[in-house]
Amino acid sequence: MLAQSNFDKAKDSFDMGKSDLYQKQYEQLLKSDPNNLKALEGLGDIAGLNKQWDKSLGYYEKLKALRPYEADYHYKYGGALGMKALEVNKFKALGMISTIKESFEKAIQLDPKHIEARWALVELYIKLPSLIGGSESKAIKYSNQLALLSAVNGYLSRGHIEEYYERYANAEYLYKKAIVAGGSKHSYQTLVNLYKNKMDAPDKANAVWNDYKQKYTTN
Repeated sequence: MLAQSNFDKAKDSFDMGKSDLYQKQYEQLLKSDPNNLKALEGLGDIAGLNKQWDKSLGYYEKLKALRPYEADYHYKYGGALGMKALEVNKFKALGMISTIKESFEKAIQLDPKHIEARWALVELYIKLPSLIGGSESKAIKYSNQLALLSAVNGYLSRGHIEEYYERYANAEYLYKKAIVAGGSKHSYQTLVNLYKNKMDAPDKANAVWNDYKQKYTTN
């Protein structure tokens, strides 16, 4: 449901080999300062990385109570709840959907430039069945908003929608536009994955990756 999960990105914030040490430090800090925002957020992120969703949600819930106008706390809460929804029975997951949406929408309301929350809504609306709120048009709406904030994210998100609905030629065109607009490694990798995994075009995938290496890597 949430391919762009903040928990995947959070790995960049921690040396995972030292996560136990960070956890102990944060827990010790909370003993003297129960409302320490950094410690609460760090423990929430670590719990999420360990797929302890209820524990993670507890920390984010407290952060929202302490700082209700901080967009990232609502976004992270929605992300954790979305990941939990993948692991419970379908009936119970259905009851979480409205709260997940509201959390991401609240993040955008509080921070009109919040890119990650819009990505999460794009993913949510294309993955949900239409009978329970899925909507390609709504996904496109948030992709269009991303385009206004960042050309690269606009092209990538719209390409992602096209790829999901198996309109691979359209996705290819948009991913190429993302490369021209930004040239990030992620843009190249997205096009490479499309060629390899969806279009059965390994030669094109190799050509794109070689192009990236020639332009951006040094000896």
